[in-house]
Amino acid sequence: MNECFAKLFEKSLKNKIINLGSIIPGIVIAIEKDIVLVDAGLKSESYIPITQFKNIKGELEIKIGDIVDVSLDSIEDGFGETILSREKAKRHEAWLFLEQANINKNNIKGIINGKVKGGFTVDLNSIRAFLPGSLIDIRPIRDTSHLEGKELDFKVIKLDKKRNNVVISRKAVIESENSVERNLLLNTIYEGMKINGLVKNLTDYGAFVDLGGVDGLLHITDMAWKRVKHPSEIVNIGDNIKVKILKFDKEKVRVSLGLKQLGEDPWKSISKRYPENSKLIGRVTNLTDYGCFVEIEEGIEGLVHVSEMDWTNKNVHPTKIVSINNKVEVMVLDIDEERRRISLGIKQCTINPWLEFAKNYKKGDHVNGKIKSITDFGIFIGLNGGIDGLVHLSDLSWINNGENEIHKYKKNENITAILLQVDPERERISLGIKQLIEDPLNYYFIEYKKNNLVTGTIINIDNKNIKLKFNNGIFGNVKLNEYKNYKIENIIKYFKIGQKLEGKINNIDRKTRIVNVIINIKLIENKIIKKNNNNFSNIMTEAFKAAKKCE
Repeated sequence: MNECFAKLFEKSLKNKIINLGSIIPGIVIAIEKDIVLVDAGLKSESYIPITQFKNIKGELEIKIGDIVDVSLDSIEDGFGETILSREKAKRHEAWLFLEQANINKNNIKGIINGKVKGGFTVDLNSIRAFLPGSLIDIRPIRDTSHLEGKELDFKVIKLDKKRNNVVISRKAVIESENSVERNLLLNTIYEGMKINGLVKNLTDYGAFVDLGGVDGLLHITDMAWKRVKHPSEIVNIGDNIKVKILKFDKEKVRVSLGLKQLGEDPWKSISKRYPENSKLIGRVTNLTDYGCFVEIEEGIEGLVHVSEMDWTNKNVHPTKIVSINNKVEVMVLDIDEERRRISLGIKQCTINPWLEFAKNYKKGDHVNGKIKSITDFGIFIGLNGGIDGLVHLSDLSWINNGENEIHKYKKNENITAILLQVDPERERISLGIKQLIEDPLNYYFIEYKKNNLVTGTIINIDNKNIKLKFNNGIFGNVKLNEYKNYKIENIIKYFKIGQKLEGKINNIDRKTRIVNVIINIKLIENKIIKKNNNNFSNIMTEAFKAAKKCE
């Protein structure tokens, strides 16, 4: 230090009244590893921690010979040393600066260095200030990481030194800076215009882009032609991007932006590029319970419905067939350009087992398989190729009721059936078990003709019919409404269940498998009368014999 300068500095302090807490000048006379030696012209020189001379970035702000303001903490600490504080002096300077900034409405610089309830803490040159979350930007932002740790401009909105309370706003700075720029922008932008902007904030539904005083919304559906799960897949906070103005409401100051609209719509003329039934390779991009989405080109995804994944398992979960990012071969089944939908199939790129079965088997062939399931309407039999055939209840037996006959079969039982029909398009195979033997009705047609006498056992009687069963399992019916000369209640009294009944064949209905029978009511009536007379005669004879014995 210049000796003359030192004397002048010392002289300036002699006549000055110094109290504890006073801010006084001092000269840096030495800088060591952890301390700085400062001479304030007092009883002794003072050692001050070097950290008090560093800025928030950790950079040393002084050099030997510099005059700095310090606060007098103690003239003598008991060891004959003067205690000075650069930190308290800096706080004093900072408060003076804040007071002036508040009066003049000037911007101040600070660094966001922490989060607290309701907002953030900001370092304003060693003064701790509070930044409410609502005042960090013009509109609420969820992710503030791009602002933290950076030097930013703020405005003081509340200052109370006694309570050490400082409240600041970044929103006020932005609004002030944007007012002129905003008005200029609102008068120049238009729908269809391409413009650069800065991504300020991300939400689940899109990104807010600063166009220069005006924020626009880039909706997630307008970011890319492909499916986007979250905006962060396309843009990040702080990105400079070019966008297209899709909609602009000057009165409400609302701007809708598009990113995908900068490129050509990949759905245009897609039917020409991918005609129906064409095969191609795609990448699995998403899995759901109802299928998977496959990207066939940038921005174009199609749905493979769960029913189009496997020929033999309609309810297979997509995760059992494919995984995310799998390369798969698919077939184009249908394209709806207007609704931007493509239906794809995976199973169509493999051999169709239903067509293969139809090639290898014909109607009437015997097939063998294991019973896979038994339902209320029939039996499913596993066949070659992993497909199933159905034996309907009506094809279990010629004679017995299907609902009763089905209880004779067990799951996993090996069984033989006859192929009745194959429908590859509807993926259905009809099988029969009763067809393994000749229909007993056919024999009946051969053996019996119209007007032939037949005898059956009565199994049911009602006000309309008398049901019969013949020994060969064929059923017959007597229609009571055909006997108009008799009252039905008078006819019924002649018959009972289990009784043998003789009649003539009227016709045989193949559809219902019923033999319609005509009976001779008069003949039956006479027989019953004769039988009753005989019974009466026998009773009278017995009575006379008994009377004669008594004489």
